[in-house]
Amino acid sequence: MRALVILSLLGCALGQDKIFSWSGNDSQVDANENACLTDVASCGCCLMKKQMWKLEMFFNMTLNELQRNLERAHSVLNNIRASRSAFSVALTDTRLCIGPNREDSVVKYSSVFVNLGDGYSTDTGAFVAPRSGVYSLALTVYSDAGAPGATLAACARLQLNGRTIASPNENNLQDQEDSASAVLVVQLHAGDRVDVALPAGCFLCDNNNHYNTFTGFLLYATD
Repeated sequence: MRALVILSLLGCALGQDKIFSWSGNDSQVDANENACLTDVASCGCCLMKKQMWKLEMFFNMTLNELQRNLERAHSVLNNIRASRSAFSVALTDTRLCIGPNREDSVVKYSSVFVNLGDGYSTDTGAFVAPRSGVYSLALTVYSDAGAPGATLAACARLQLNGRTIASPNENNLQDQEDSASAVLVVQLHAGDRVDVALPAGCFLCDNNNHYNTFTGFLLYATD
């Protein structure tokens, strides 16, 4: 019995070539729809076909909306991936002291912990902002005079486009070992250059303990 009903419904569905209106506009409805008044089987078939078309239209609209949401999510994800910018470097992995020099010089940190976005260059010692945004920057300097009673001046300057924005230093010349740190949040524009300068008369010492570090990362983009 069920097989006969299914075959009857399929035959009716295949035999229909009109598009039914879901808006209630009777002018677009097939005139043969009046068959419902005389042919109950035909009427049931048409109603079922309408419901199937209605469900198909609903699923198509839902699928399109899901597709648009997926595209927006991909766009946001790609933007987040493009926004990733972070670096953390140390002076060296081996015993090394730099300075004191007669003139200021840029410190080139050679030990790289992380460099997402490749914004930091070991060749120049500078970080170049890949995009405009608010960044967190941190600098720690350390030095060891090498012997009790020896004097030193552990100091450096954090520079933005050649302009000093922080100067951690310890130059009381009373300790064999000294260190200083600075942490700040700054607004950078794409292409801005941040580096560390070693002032004349200062020197830094480090080893695989990584006492001297330079770190920065993007908090959020503003472009």
